[in-house]
Amino acid sequence: MSLGYAQKLSYREDVGTVGMTEFFDSTEVLDRKIEEMADIIKKSKHLVTFTGAGISTSCGIPDFRGPKGVWTLQHEGKGVPEASLPFHSATPSLTHMALVELERVGILKFVISQNVDSLHLRSGIPRVKLSELHGNSFRELCPSCGVEYIRDFEIETIGMKETPRRCTQLNCGSKLNDTVLDWDDALPPKEMNIAEKQCKMADVVLCLGTSLQITPACNLPLKAIRGGGKVVIVNLQKTPKDKKASLVIHGLVDKVIARVMQFLNLRIPPYVRIDLIQVSLSNTQKSEL
Repeated sequence: MSLGYAQKLSYREDVGTVGMTEFFDSTEVLDRKIEEMADIIKKSKHLVTFTGAGISTSCGIPDFRGPKGVWTLQHEGKGVPEASLPFHSATPSLTHMALVELERVGILKFVISQNVDSLHLRSGIPRVKLSELHGNSFRELCPSCGVEYIRDFEIETIGMKETPRRCTQLNCGSKLNDTVLDWDDALPPKEMNIAEKQCKMADVVLCLGTSLQITPACNLPLKAIRGGGKVVIVNLQKTPKDKKASLVIHGLVDKVIARVMQFLNLRIPPYVRIDLIQVSLSNTQKSEL
């Protein structure tokens, strides 16, 4: 999992609140909230999603702050979480694939993610509609010409260090860097700036599977509120932003999203795996984003 990723991180005593209690809305309350969420999405003009580790737990990747999360177990002096998969073995969840369909039909305009597992890219979300705030364990970047390389293996390092490979672009050949942040690394301006712009444009920011604790990323969804938009949170734990949200749902993200898609009369597509040897991406963003 995240275990390889977590073990590469520099040691940090204070990782924020861990061992967070999980809450589940009653069946009656959940039914009402899911219908309300579907209505909000249906009426939205510029929907943005903000995702965290909770959308990947059903893929076999543990979260960080839940009762059996990585940081929680480390804090308790326990070992590796059960049912942990390495990133390369994990496949996108129902939630990942639902977002693909929402983007395909034009409802979802942009995805902002704190995850480094590459499951959004693997699911089919276009790179130009995705901001990976904390990096991607499968993505390398050329610091000279800005070309990105998406690999089918997990990069050996984190902390934006040099990797063993070089850029293959004509007249370049510079050493590549990994793209995953360590604790004290600043968020990359390219990812942060477009994410902030999208949140300011959003009339709805849908926060999925995130405890909204890590700054400055956790403050991005609130920029929609300042512009008159709404924030909807789907998470098992309470978050510091709950009081500012228009709707908070305590339930399993996959189950909530699956039922929302039913209300929207949209089908969640199956995941079809495509193995990559190398994909290089230009470092340009479309102007309309």
